[in-house]
Amino acid sequence: MARSAPLKPATILIVENEALVRLELAAALADMGFIVLQAENADDAIALLETHPRIAILVTDITMPGSMDGLRLAHHVRGRWPPVKIVVLSGLLDTQLSELPEDSLFVPKPYDARELWPALARMAGETRSHAASR
Repeated sequence: MARSAPLKPATILIVENEALVRLELAAALADMGFIVLQAENADDAIALLETHPRIAILVTDITMPGSMDGLRLAHHVRGRWPPVKIVVLSGLLDTQLSELPEDSLFVPKPYDARELWPALARMAGETRSHAASR
């Protein structure tokens, strides 16, 4: 029986304008075995999505400067790259879950990156299972 090639680690794109927050999260996720790309705004994120087709998960803050905030970015990604899993982070207390794209996850700030692990691992597994079934 032929064995399939081992699956590569999932690629995560972090979009966060606060450099320290972004770098800490990127380091934690890399330590967990993910391949991590970083962007400080939606425009940079879209450029990365266009050039890195292996991005499986988008992790975005809501509040950021630029042409669109994290919610608009999440909806844009859902429409243009439907297989990409989406995690929205925010410290805004008035964030409504109904504002999020379908099948996305909301994580309130502050958070511990280790608390994200179960959800990200599940999302990465779903992405790998989907890719393996093609």
